[in-house]
Amino acid sequence: MRLQGTRCIVRDWRMSDAPGLVRHGNNPEVARQLRDRFPHPYTRQDAQRFLAFAVGADEPTNFAIEVDGEAAGAIGYVRSADVERYSAEIGYWLGESHWGRGIVTEAVRLLTDYAFDAVNLLRLFALPFADNTASTRVLEKAGYVLEGILRKSAVKHGVPRDQAIYARVNDRWKVER
Repeated sequence: MRLQGTRCIVRDWRMSDAPGLVRHGNNPEVARQLRDRFPHPYTRQDAQRFLAFAVGADEPTNFAIEVDGEAAGAIGYVRSADVERYSAEIGYWLGESHWGRGIVTEAVRLLTDYAFDAVNLLRLFALPFADNTASTRVLEKAGYVLEGILRKSAVKHGVPRDQAIYARVNDRWKVER
């Protein structure tokens, strides 16, 4: 899969992406806003383990954000199950050297359109930490709507944190028969 934007490309991972993944992912400012499963420090072994998983997936849902010819971040979604099987949680991160340039907003728009049109998802949602104004602004600019605040719903580095829930619904969705 390859989604071409003007600021970035959202594409399938390659095993050769490990150096960029380590360079941009090994940053406490990046890890601070992500789930605990994203390690810090982020090592070459972490990158190789993740890439083996992502490259080998039967149905790819994790993608590279390529900037200037290098994997500089990641974006993906996790599908829900059962009655929520047409919904998925979207998540993303970008290396700090690329912040503030509209790259993630474009990547979120590209992946959202792909998930709605090619995968036939009905709803995408995100759960950024409520105090992560950069991420909440990305979602708003990408057409996501704040649905609420989940008070003290997460603990990061031993500190309870609120999460915001943002969602976007596919108005073109069609039930599969």
